[in-house]
Amino acid sequence: MGKSAAHIVWDWNGTLFHDNDAIIGATNAAFVELGLEPITLERYRALYCVPVPRFYERLLGRLPTDAEWEVMDEVFHRYYAEHRVRCGLTEGAAELLAEWRRAGRSQSLLSMYVHDELVPLVRGFGIEPHFVRVDGRTGPSGGSKAEHMVRHLQALAAVEPERTVVIGDAADDAVAALHVGARAVLYTGGSHGRASLEVVGVPVVDSLAEAVEVAQELAA
Repeated sequence: MGKSAAHIVWDWNGTLFHDNDAIIGATNAAFVELGLEPITLERYRALYCVPVPRFYERLLGRLPTDAEWEVMDEVFHRYYAEHRVRCGLTEGAAELLAEWRRAGRSQSLLSMYVHDELVPLVRGFGIEPHFVRVDGRTGPSGGSKAEHMVRHLQALAAVEPERTVVIGDAADDAVAALHVGARAVLYTGGSHGRASLEVVGVPVVDSLAEAVEVAQELAA
């Protein structure tokens, strides 16, 4: 049996999709519901974590109640849906996807953004053909990506975890990769600052081009 080709599992929000402004705006809209002060991008990147209720705990000093979480989650997603239209792909992302595909390698997309909204958004950017599979979240929000990653790779019959690299912007992307025996590269342009990414112990880069170069080396 020959060795399978290298495979990348891309994250969406904050990685391929440069939506920091919409994320911060939606977060602050949710904060209004609990009387919290607005948060800056820098503070968000320093404190953000998954599962998301833990992020709110860092700001509140306690976990939000179930009722508070439901309200904040609904406000966040409503605001985000309204403002994501002003966001675009990360610089160079479309070209990197096309180059990886032209080289005969496979790639897929796994996001914690709701599936029924993710697919038309990806399709609208004209990049869907570059992926062998696009999966968004189908269950409740706020959890970890690890179990979603298990199902995602199980659906990709020809992909071997040991030759798979997850590229994302959050520590949880690396946790999900390690959970299935894959590698990870973390990108500093999204939800986490470099300091909070480096503690995970995987390569950290400042551009998607660097991420692809490192992924190719890791999956060799």
